[in-house]
Amino acid sequence: MRPVTSCSVSMISNWRVTVGGAGRALWGPAPVTYGLIALCSLVFVIGPASGLDPAYGSGDAALAAQRAYFHRWGVVPAELFEGSPGAALTPATALFVHGSWVHLLGNMLFLYVFGVMTEERMGRVQFLLFYVGCGYLALLGYAAANAGSEQSLVGASGAISAVLGAFLFLFPGARVTSLLPFLFFLPLRFPAWVVLPFWAALQWLAAGRASDGPGVAYLAHLVGFGLGLVFAWVRFGRTTRVRAAPAPAPEGENQP
Repeated sequence: MRPVTSCSVSMISNWRVTVGGAGRALWGPAPVTYGLIALCSLVFVIGPASGLDPAYGSGDAALAAQRAYFHRWGVVPAELFEGSPGAALTPATALFVHGSWVHLLGNMLFLYVFGVMTEERMGRVQFLLFYVGCGYLALLGYAAANAGSEQSLVGASGAISAVLGAFLFLFPGARVTSLLPFLFFLPLRFPAWVVLPFWAALQWLAAGRASDGPGVAYLAHLVGFGLGLVFAWVRFGRTTRVRAAPAPAPEGENQP
């Protein structure tokens, strides 16, 4: 029996995230972001984890199908560094595989909210290469740190964390509205330069407490976030960063 480690972006449980300007960009030129969301959703729907395809069976048969599916398309650190060409591709294929509906919807929410504006700033081709490249390296970094693990790792949030890092550099003044459980869910608005470093700090603390068992791959989040921030700094450091105008934005909920 092979448990699955999910790579899932999460701020704080029950946080609602909106970014000023993302709603305005809904009709803007961001086909890569929308295409990635559509592709991840399609892969999930036709896979065994969605529970929608009766061909995978039910009960133990469905669970066995899920384990085999995640093992084939996800990253297995113990196998990645054995020199197999097929295993070398898994940090890319794992970016499009998710372990549950909550895992998928949470990641796609963050990709939509932060990806639209980042793609518009970077351009389509550059954004796509950035997304896949940083996502691959984030999962590779996690695998290198857990080289003996035989657990399958799936999820897009290594790449999405890179988008967050780039967004922080490119749009530090964008307003992020959150509902904090420990403040009675009062909606508070903070700039991205406050919220996203706080999120990264939470990932750091969680990574330090993470066990070797199945769960969230916080280290992949940190690697992706750092890669995205560094890339944006190197690529756009000499240009003027964009300030997002405070405008209505879509709301959504992401739970780990």
